[in-house]
Amino acid sequence: MEKFEPDMRLTRNAHLIANLGLCQLRLVDDSRWAWLTLVPQRPDISEVFELTPLDQTMLTFETNLVASALKGVTRCTKINVAAIGNIVRQLHVHVVARNEGDANWPNPIWGHGDAHPYTEEARKRLVETLMKALHA
Repeated sequence: MEKFEPDMRLTRNAHLIANLGLCQLRLVDDSRWAWLTLVPQRPDISEVFELTPLDQTMLTFETNLVASALKGVTRCTKINVAAIGNIVRQLHVHVVARNEGDANWPNPIWGHGDAHPYTEEARKRLVETLMKALHA
């Protein structure tokens, strides 16, 4: 059986913050938006429909769990959820907190400007708050 390895493009600018039942949960290192990525821990999967029915259910559950926690923590206007994968083919789901007036509202965040990395303190604070919300 092949071992799961996340694509290096999903790991180089995102911090692993938890392993959920199916997915790795990563915080993208761009403080302009609270931006999380869920990466199903299954090798050679690029589409949701390639997952088993049980894994599809788990992905939906974990996406909704993370989206709800992120909305509660950030009190954002809108949560954006996307599994685009045109550049990084490995299946991953973006969960992004958006607010009117943020860096590119209402347009997509992808490719907009340069990332603003979190300070260590800000990242720790967000992760701690998010983890409390996920376990509530």
